[in-house]
Amino acid sequence: MPHRYRHAQPCRDVVQPASGGVGPASRPPRRTPQALPRRRIKLTNQTEQNRSVSHGVFTIERTYADVRPQRVFDAFASIEGKNGWFTAPNDNWDIVERTMDFKVGGRERLKGKWKTGMVTEFDATYFDIIPGERIVYTYEMHLDGRKISVSLATLEFKASGAGTQLIMTEQGAFLDGFDDNGSRERGSREIIDKLSAYLQR
Repeated sequence: MPHRYRHAQPCRDVVQPASGGVGPASRPPRRTPQALPRRRIKLTNQTEQNRSVSHGVFTIERTYADVRPQRVFDAFASIEGKNGWFTAPNDNWDIVERTMDFKVGGRERLKGKWKTGMVTEFDATYFDIIPGERIVYTYEMHLDGRKISVSLATLEFKASGAGTQLIMTEQGAFLDGFDDNGSRERGSREIIDKLSAYLQR
């Protein structure tokens, strides 16, 4: 989901003071390529030097009184439905590209750009769809073209009296320290809150 990233705001580079060594340098310092922004240099160096992976699982449950399972399911099943809630995390992020082919084997893509210039991408593939009952899909998140996570998501839609219980479970692999399970869960809860508001209209 296009949630807020733990590293969504550009990091400040720490500038080291010049060494106080005696005598001339053995060779002239290299010049940093001017075509590569400092923020991108920082992301590249961090990934090359600190490759890592962390794992996490979280579950979010919501109950919608007087909203039938099929209606909740339909909010996930088309661009028209998702346009009502699965959108920008805040006013600092704009949609650049959106496509969706809701079927087993189909793909969904949501690309957006922050006011800072940073680009985020959500790319999903659907593996299991039971109308009105269940959706299973995987998705990758990219930050400025770099893959930062791969996740498996399951959505369950269960009748609860005259309403619906929604259960969302995610299992994630978070790459090279750019995101983590806690941040992903917080962002996902914010998006599900937007779904709740959409369904109550």
